[in-house]
Amino acid sequence: MRGLMRLEQRMKLAPRMIQSMEILQLPILALQERIEQELNSNPVLEIDEPTSAEQADSGEDVSEKAPAPAADGKPAENFERIEDLGEDYKDYVNESVYYRPAAQTDELDSKLEAIKNTAALPQSLHDYLDEQWRLVEADEPVKKAGSFIIDYIDEKGYLTVRLEQLYNKDRADFTLDDLKKALELVQKLEPIGVGARDLKECLLIQIDQSAKSMSFERRLITEYMDKLLENRLPEIAKKMNCEMDDIKYAIERISKLDTSPGLQISQARNHPVLADIIVEYSDDLESYIVRLTDAGLPNLRINDYYVKLSKDAATAEKAKKFLQENIRSAQWIMEAIEQRRNTLLKVAKAVVKYQKDFFDKGQLYLKPLPMSKIAAEVGVHIATVSRAVAGKYLQCQWGILPLRKFFSGGTNDDTGTGYSWEAIRAKLQQVVDREDKANPLNDDEICKELVKEGITHLARRTVAKYRKLLSIPPAKLRKKY
Repeated sequence: MRGLMRLEQRMKLAPRMIQSMEILQLPILALQERIEQELNSNPVLEIDEPTSAEQADSGEDVSEKAPAPAADGKPAENFERIEDLGEDYKDYVNESVYYRPAAQTDELDSKLEAIKNTAALPQSLHDYLDEQWRLVEADEPVKKAGSFIIDYIDEKGYLTVRLEQLYNKDRADFTLDDLKKALELVQKLEPIGVGARDLKECLLIQIDQSAKSMSFERRLITEYMDKLLENRLPEIAKKMNCEMDDIKYAIERISKLDTSPGLQISQARNHPVLADIIVEYSDDLESYIVRLTDAGLPNLRINDYYVKLSKDAATAEKAKKFLQENIRSAQWIMEAIEQRRNTLLKVAKAVVKYQKDFFDKGQLYLKPLPMSKIAAEVGVHIATVSRAVAGKYLQCQWGILPLRKFFSGGTNDDTGTGYSWEAIRAKLQQVVDREDKANPLNDDEICKELVKEGITHLARRTVAKYRKLLSIPPAKLRKKY
């Protein structure tokens, strides 16, 4: 079959542009790691240390600092396109006495100290249960069955499959009875409640192993679990022939039990959140000051010796190309970091300008703000704004908040005042918080209350959707007796 020629246009991004977009998208902690990687991989790039105590303590605002010029004053584009250098020449450059002026012993010591201070990896629930199971005394078939069961316990501590599914008639390791005996033993391991097949069994395991007498609570869960979940407390009290206060007290005790015992062991560690932007009000200027938190980032520069070596006629041609490639790469990373600073600062200032009511008064005054509006204000493409806010956090008097939170759709009331969806959800939560818990509001009544707050044109299904997003139960489950 003869090939067909087709004329088409395709957009191909230059490596420099791709790197700039990658750097722009990095949060401050990830940017610190990226800079460290560049310092370790690029021999011509180094930290520009202050030359005097005055420079170190000058308090210079690096968030709006001009980019460091190339060591030879020429842009990286002036270098000719170069080829990759072989490993022999990399060794040649690495062996130079001028490579890495910092003392290696200090670098190794700091890395060793960092390793010593690094927290050990958290133990998984599976490993925690497996360690306990090895100490359990039981017949070999039961031991094998127990190990098999532990493999199917999820991170919350629940057995996710039925015992009948685990049993295979073709294997002679253990029987269905062995699985049942093993499950009884697994459910006695710590954390208490692990190995349960549903919420009801999880609570009962904890009640049975409790040091306190909980016979009333056991009967309540065993016989009336479904009605308890539906908040049908008067009906339960009537059938149990007891007072409503007895039911309330039992529920209070049950609420102290753990519905996800496995998370005591396997709960993922929270990753640190560091704000990229700080917004503070200045009484002197009577306006908000916006600054970046990248003052701790190292100032980078290109090693002068390698620049001279790359121009020296006596330098081998391939070594010269290798140095030129790394010099250009160093210039790109420095320019990309500076571009990130400038873009992020401009975007943050534009956000503060349009969301001033939020910074003055709080969540209820967050306005609808499309990214296109900020893009037009800053003079960049909307995709650039999207990358600039991705994974970034802003610190203000209302806490540390995702920068993306300030970009939201919304609706207007009859007067033309705009309310973002975030503000509407905050008002909905406010309405529910102040309702009469003995007679909670249904979704239609919440709609009417929001109208009183000035939020009109909001459908009942939208209220129901936002109520679920806020983890607010329906009216019948919020009723307090």
